[in-house]
Amino acid sequence: MIETLLGGLLGGAFRLAPEILKWFDRQGERSHELAMQDKALEFEKLRGAQRMAEIGASADTAWNTGAIEALKEAVAAQGSISRVGWADALSASVRPVITYWFMGLYCAAKTAGFIGALTAGVSWGEAILHAWTQADQALWAGVLNFWFLGRVFDRVRS
Repeated sequence: MIETLLGGLLGGAFRLAPEILKWFDRQGERSHELAMQDKALEFEKLRGAQRMAEIGASADTAWNTGAIEALKEAVAAQGSISRVGWADALSASVRPVITYWFMGLYCAAKTAGFIGALTAGVSWGEAILHAWTQADQALWAGVLNFWFLGRVFDRVRS
């Protein structure tokens, strides 16, 4: 009887063994497939991020190139005559009028400081030394160089 029981159990075990092994194999294949899909998804994310970075760099390059070209055109157009009398006169007068206006304001502020120092009892010499600093000297040198060098360049061009 034990032999019959053992024979039945062993026969059933040998019959179920391939099915159990197939089941384990399918589980391994599924986990492997999921892992491969995860890796493929990660790869696609990286490739997409890289492509977006390339598109961004390309857009930045195009924008910078366009901005430089627009600046070149604006500078070139600024120096050209439009053949509209009032517009050309306004364009030619804007920079000098603004410069003279700020120079006048600057001189008025320095004069007010100088007079304020004199009324406070400071001597003329000290008031002048405090009113005229190295920063003032550098500012005036820059302005004068700008205007007189501009005239030299205008004469060379014509």
